Amino acid sequence: MNPGGSVKDRVALRMIEDAEERGLLHPHTGSRIFEGTVGSTGISIATIARAKGYEATIIMPDDVAEEKVKALLALGAQVERVRPASIVDKKQNLARERAKNFGSEPDPAHPHGKHRGHLIPTASSSVVVTTTADDALADNRLMSPKEEREFALKPRGFFADQFENRSNYYAHYDGTGPEIWRQTSGWLDAFVSGAGTGGTIAGIGQYLKSKKQDIVVALADPEGSGLYNKVKYGVMFDKKEAEGTKRRHQVDTVVEGIGINRLTHNFELALPIIDDAFRVTDAEAVAMSRYLVQHDGLFLGSSSACNLVTCIKLAKKMGWRDGERIVTILNDEYLAKANIPVDVGIIDRLLAEPSRA
Repeated sequence: MNPGGSVKDRVALRMIEDAEERGLLHPHTGSRIFEGTVGSTGISIATIARAKGYEATIIMPDDVAEEKVKALLALGAQVERVRPASIVDKKQNLARERAKNFGSEPDPAHPHGKHRGHLIPTASSSVVVTTTADDALADNRLMSPKEEREFALKPRGFFADQFENRSNYYAHYDGTGPEIWRQTSGWLDAFVSGAGTGGTIAGIGQYLKSKKQDIVVALADPEGSGLYNKVKYGVMFDKKEAEGTKRRHQVDTVVEGIGINRLTHNFELALPIIDDAFRVTDAEAVAMSRYLVQHDGLFLGSSSACNLVTCIKLAKKMGWRDGERIVTILNDEYLAKANIPVDVGIIDRLLAEPSRA
């Protein structure tokens, strides 16, 4: 169900299809989709863009697993690698800037000139769409049917903005959540998920809560992320930081794809329905990834490992041992290289711990 290898396929598809429905994107017109990501969403966008007739440019940190870059290049995406940036660094919006400048790229028909890019109004302040259309077709005047057709066929640059784009949430509220409910026949006691954009835990959690209010929704959060403290204590800072002197650079972690130090619109939708949160260390994540290979034959990466460590911690805290069912998300991904000692015994000891309840 996820040809790109992760749940982000659903998000990428929904963002693109919603843009098409609103007339912002048209396939096979030379249009390009831009996104900033640590890998999974980029791979999903590149997969779906290739299938639907778009190009893709992915902006990503230069310290992510190399396998993700190779996958993106194999899918025909352009990859621009940058140093990891803080939440106040202008590079955070590099994908947005690339989309805004798309219409100003050199014009092949006029080597010494450039297209003049035009922003197309959208319903969202975060999504950016530009076109290479001429002034006459982009000055908001009433166009003839022929001009409208010509305008639609002009190449466009589209910044998807997975963090703030509400399509992310709806992909899971309308799709993944109902799918989980059907496949479990409603027999589940908890849903566990990490959060980067927040769309997965918000969409799935909101839907499952609408079907069964006492389902426990739990957040898996890596070291350095502020979401754990936001859920547990209502403040957005890490335990290593003092309120009022918050460092803007995220604490280093090997976990890719989840954990963040700002609130997104999508995660704000999750706050009312998250019942608990668990902090997962790098050592626990690495140990779980190796444990899964040794005991279950599953080759999974860091965010999946975080989710599973959290499942154990939740079950221990709740005292569950009689057939309760916890649902979580596992992505086909890679674990970034890190000089962290591998101690699979961490998981053995965690499993052996007595339940609290």
